[in-house]
Amino acid sequence: MVDLIRGDGGRARRGEPVGDRYDDEEEEYFEPISAAEAAREGMRQIVELTGRDPMGTTSLKSSRDGWIVGVEVVEDPRIPSSIDLLGLYEVELDLEGALLGYRRVRRYQRGKGEVG
Repeated sequence: MVDLIRGDGGRARRGEPVGDRYDDEEEEYFEPISAAEAAREGMRQIVELTGRDPMGTTSLKSSRDGWIVGVEVVEDPRIPSSIDLLGLYEVELDLEGALLGYRRVRRYQRGKGEVG
């Protein structure tokens, strides 16, 4: 069953009333974001929250409530850049792209990531 967002922020199941109408009607309150939009939004959120330079998205996974986006950032730039400290963050977004939460998963030196 697909959850839809009601106007009051609650959730309604398909076929249940949403406000003064049913969610089966032609018009819906929101359009779920695409995978590409989720990746861009995840990176934008991390930049806004941490103020760090993003390297890019490293993963994207759909979840029951939306998307989980992996974003790699430069946490501590060094000279030479081959010894920068990088961080890998997970950003959780809802179906509309709103931030649900984030966390740093790993911190590591550039070039010394996991092998295998």
